[in-house]
Order: sequence, then C-alpha cells, then structure tokens
Amino acid sequence: MKISTKGRYALRMLIDLAEHKSLGFISLKDISQRQGISRKYLEQIVTLLSNPDILRSNRGNKGGYMLAKEPNQYIVGEILTITEGSLSPVSCLEDEPNRCERNIFCKTLPLWQGLENIINEYLYNITIQDIMDNYKKY
Repeated sequence: MKISTKGRYALRMLIDLAEHKSLGFISLKDISQRQGISRKYLEQIVTLLSNPDILRSNRGNKGGYMLAKEPNQYIVGEILTITEGSLSPVSCLEDEPNRCERNIFCKTLPLWQGLENIINEYLYNITIQDIMDNYKKY
C-alpha cells in the first residue's frame, strides 16, 4: 500500500484548517501558499472531502473552508479511505467477502490480512489532533 499525494495532502489541508480555525473560513489560496500545494489540486481534494461532516464551506468575499468538527474527531484512517478508496495492502482484500478464486487455499492470505489489521488498527486510532500534538513534542 502506498498513500498517494491526495491522501497526504488531504491530511495536510485538514491540519492547516485545524491550526487556523480561529480565523474562521480559510481560502484555498491561503492553504496553498502555506502548504506548498497547488490550488487546483486542493480543489480536487475538497471535492473528495465535500461532506458536511468533514468540511464547511462559504462562498463569497470571506469564503473558504473550515472544519465541521473538532480536530480530535477526524480519524486519519477515515480520511485516507475517502481519498485513497482502500487501505488494503493487496487487492484481494478490498472486497468483502473476498472474491479471489484462490482465497480458500492461499497460503499468503493470512499474512495480508494481518498486515491489513495492523494498518487499520494504527490509522483508525490516530486523529488530526494527535498528529498536531505529536508534532508539538519535537
């Protein structure tokens, strides 16, 4: 599994919004400048995250985006699943139930299932707030 720039940049954008939440709605231009991410690419990410449970938006002169909830309520695994589509290390684990014709006798399937469990356990137990707090330690 490899996290794409969409996933990585989505997390950076949400962290930026969390760090600047006292400013209200933040323009993509401001996020773009601070994060070094093109505005056009941020627009694509915003489209993926355009859910009232994730982002609030406002059009106009003072328009932009803000978090819909507190940073400790954003689970990294959920954000990455939205942007990446799947966090499975192998394609045969993406469907439930497993539709791979070899799954009954595949000797490596338990290995991939174990790796997927570790990935999910890790990423679904970290929030945007945790990332921000962890950064402040260093």
